[in-house]
Amino acid sequence: MQYWLLKSEPSAWSWEDQVKEGQSMWDGVRNFQARNNLKKMKNNDLCFFYHSVTDKSVVGIVKVVKEFYNDPTDETEKFVVVDVKPFKKLKNSVSLDQIKKEKKLKNIALIKQSRLSVMPLKKNEWDTIIKMSI
Repeated sequence: MQYWLLKSEPSAWSWEDQVKEGQSMWDGVRNFQARNNLKKMKNNDLCFFYHSVTDKSVVGIVKVVKEFYNDPTDETEKFVVVDVKPFKKLKNSVSLDQIKKEKKLKNIALIKQSRLSVMPLKKNEWDTIIKMSI
């Protein structure tokens, strides 16, 4: 199993929207590095759902339920989507400020590549954020 972090502006697609919709495609990615990360995702991989821009916090977990396919919203046919479904709401959200203060997370892409919307996490990074949410 692999671990990921997916970023979304709550005004465009929030955790609440994801829960209401259930299974849905994660679309709109227009960055090649993020696209390549989507292509690496496998069924049952877990992804943190991160509210960007306003909340700047990890709020829940989604599970990959369909591996990548062409993004139907992309006229260039260069980008892909995966399907995800809600897995678990975090007991306590974990803010970007908390993440920045945690030494074990100093090298994650959320800090190093702040504009990247789809990023891998190592198991120990995943576990650290989970512990921070309890």
